[in-house]
Amino acid sequence: METAPKTALEGKAPSPQQPETILQDYPDRRDTLLSALHEIQRCGARKSWITDQEISLVAQHYHIPLAELDGVVSFYKMFAREKRGSHIIRLCDSLSCRVRGSLDLYHHVRNKLGISTGMTTQDGIFTLEIVNCLGACDKSPNLMVDNTLISGLTIDAVDALLDGILEAEQ
Repeated sequence: METAPKTALEGKAPSPQQPETILQDYPDRRDTLLSALHEIQRCGARKSWITDQEISLVAQHYHIPLAELDGVVSFYKMFAREKRGSHIIRLCDSLSCRVRGSLDLYHHVRNKLGISTGMTTQDGIFTLEIVNCLGACDKSPNLMVDNTLISGLTIDAVDALLDGILEAEQ
């Protein structure tokens, strides 16, 4: 009897395993592909992207062409092919978040960290991304740090959050 594949979301710690070892836990069925990609993207300390070598390994494991796998990875915004910060900040830009102050939060985060959308801080700790919706419109404004959703934010709360992460990184 086959066991259900592991899921790679919900704040799970980065895997210390190598991609080859991670893939052994996933049967070569398409329904396991996204979970495997999420785990591979986070393998190793402070890693948040998928390398060309890892894409090649995944394509071989799932018996799919590289171009098709690249299409999957580039379609989903949660995946990255280039190096990003060790903490990904995703700020929601939906209408409900915008009405409740997400634009002010964006400008504040941008000024505090000295980066804009798609950029990574010089110390490699943060990458800032804007997303269409985080699915918690009733609790807006929202942002996600790594895979943790944080709702009902204020500028003070954002400062405390970012300062806490910086302190933990030191």
